[in-house]
Amino acid sequence: MKFNNANEAFEKYYHLITCYGINFANTKALFNRGFTILNPLDNKINNKVRNWSNKYADREWDWYLSGDPSAIEISKYAPIWKNMMDEDGNVRSNYGWQWNRNNQLDKVIDILRTNNNTRQATISIYDGKEIDTYSNDTPCTYAIQFTIINNKLNMSVVMRSNDLWYGFCNDQYCFSKLQELVSLELNIKVGEYYHFAHNMHLYNNFLNKGV
Repeated sequence: MKFNNANEAFEKYYHLITCYGINFANTKALFNRGFTILNPLDNKINNKVRNWSNKYADREWDWYLSGDPSAIEISKYAPIWKNMMDEDGNVRSNYGWQWNRNNQLDKVIDILRTNNNTRQATISIYDGKEIDTYSNDTPCTYAIQFTIINNKLNMSVVMRSNDLWYGFCNDQYCFSKLQELVSLELNIKVGEYYHFAHNMHLYNNFLNKGV
């Protein structure tokens, strides 16, 4: 399935989950769903019912850019982070902190500069070998991979779990910003964004919103 932009994907999957999702852990969920966004930089969710906050999404992106795992400041704007913090106020889901571990992002850019046919330009986030560290916060994203095709930077995001209402709307915005950042480093255009979720869901309290 292909969409021109993120808002089209949000609206389509809202209806698909509402109509065809199965009951699963206080949600309606679809499993193993993937789609392509043809214009990733058209990343604003403008559905009026969703009432998405570009200002908050930019705060989250700036937090990722900081690489600081502390969620104390961001939790002032999204209280959900308070439930995910450890005793020091840190979380595992600051994706910028994750892609800076072992300089993953810098290495990916270097690999792409050296070999534009590489299949190794990958950032890992969720790691089963670290599951003992996920008692408070479990990253929703497995990995991000970049590929240069026709001199454009394509990106693939693979998620273990993706809440459509909050998670997808803010995650796709930050991931598309990351795609843009890498493309600027390489001095090439942004290509397509492929998004895959093993479990894409809506919590029951967000069903029947009239999207």
